[in-house]
Amino acid sequence: MPDTPLHQLLAQRKQFLAFVQRRVSDSALAEDILQTAYLRAFEHQDDFKPDESAVGWFYRLLRNAVIDNYRRQESRGRALETWKHELETAVQPTPEVQNEVCACLNGVVDGLKSEYSDILRAVDLGEQSTQDFARQHNLSASNAGVRLHRARASLRKQLIQACGSCAEHGCLDCGCKQAETP
Repeated sequence: MPDTPLHQLLAQRKQFLAFVQRRVSDSALAEDILQTAYLRAFEHQDDFKPDESAVGWFYRLLRNAVIDNYRRQESRGRALETWKHELETAVQPTPEVQNEVCACLNGVVDGLKSEYSDILRAVDLGEQSTQDFARQHNLSASNAGVRLHRARASLRKQLIQACGSCAEHGCLDCGCKQAETP
């Protein structure tokens, strides 16, 4: 085995792993950080200066990798906290408002092919996941996704035909002929 800087680094794997494990609580995470640092060392081996210690250079890579990990965790935590706050403060519309958004929607959905109206009612209106719908109807997840996409496109087309411009602007305060029919 040639004595290149990369081979020197690989020979000290246990010491490097112990270094990272002392700084993170999860051994699997420590392993991931070490592997990422090895990859980074391989990708940047041209940056290594021959008069510099390969081990010292790699310890700097490891320290930076650990710091980057903590920064990502902190950022992820802030994002989750923001999302939690948004969910807690979100105002759900009253049933009356939901019914008034577009009175013609149900009529248009009823006029679509049954396979389209079924998936729209289950996934978009009933909040069922596409994967659950696929399992329930013996479809592959990708087939259900394509069906949902086509159903939405068909719904959009039918709403524009039935409602005109109100469908293009969000169906608010719907006064189209579909809404007037009981």
